[in-house]
Amino acid sequence: MDEQEFAELAAGAALNALSPADRATFDAARREHPEWEHWIDTDAATVAALADTVSDGLPPLTLRSTLLSRVATTPQLPAMDAAVAATAEPVDRWTPAPAPAPDPSDDRPAAEPPPPTAVIQAVSRRRWTRGILTLAASMVLLVALGLGAVQINEYMNRPAEVVALQQIEDAPDAQSATAEVTDGGTATAHWSQSVGKVVMVSQGLPQIAEDESFELWFVRDGAAVPAGVFEATDGTTTALLEGDLEPGDVIAVTVEPQGGSPTGEPSSDPIVEIPTA
Repeated sequence: MDEQEFAELAAGAALNALSPADRATFDAARREHPEWEHWIDTDAATVAALADTVSDGLPPLTLRSTLLSRVATTPQLPAMDAAVAATAEPVDRWTPAPAPAPDPSDDRPAAEPPPPTAVIQAVSRRRWTRGILTLAASMVLLVALGLGAVQINEYMNRPAEVVALQQIEDAPDAQSATAEVTDGGTATAHWSQSVGKVVMVSQGLPQIAEDESFELWFVRDGAAVPAGVFEATDGTTTALLEGDLEPGDVIAVTVEPQGGSPTGEPSSDPIVEIPTA
């Protein structure tokens, strides 16, 4: 058995769809090739993920019998050329032409008799089972790829402030400082000179009017340098400051008219001040 066949059987095992013979083959291959165990883990996780998306409703009890009865009563037509089929008269049921009478003068050897019905059914069941297992393995792979694609997409489309915060936290010179917000709450500034970015993470910011915004500032040498505006959801936000942090700066937040202070200077007292030195 090669690894591809094992992967197909692993999908069937995860779905509890192996025949006794396939189960024995699967268990033997699993013992012989422990390096293939990752197929089992992946399929089990994927089946669990698929199970979470399945409705609790049960199919009708008559589903199987209904399908089989429709198959039995659906007219089956012989193979024919497409042009002939297009002009053929519709029929309710096709009746095959009677077989020609054997020619006594024909001395050709008789055709080999067909295999017993039991053999045909056994081969058909095995082919059908392997086909289903191949389909299951493909579904498992597609779901795994789909979940992976979603995770990759989410990772690649992270907000700039989240990416910056991760870069800062991974930097060897990462620093942070926390200060209390007026009327409760906290704000923490994260920065790194090597990364050259500053991110503020805050909780418990006060509610402000719809025509107001929070504005960030670098306060240095008694002057305030604008560092961007942000909105807060339920008083919580992660904001990437615009501009460069200089040694000794204080990071401040004020409440300004929507879009920021029209004069470029704070129009109200800071609700939080975070020293970085």
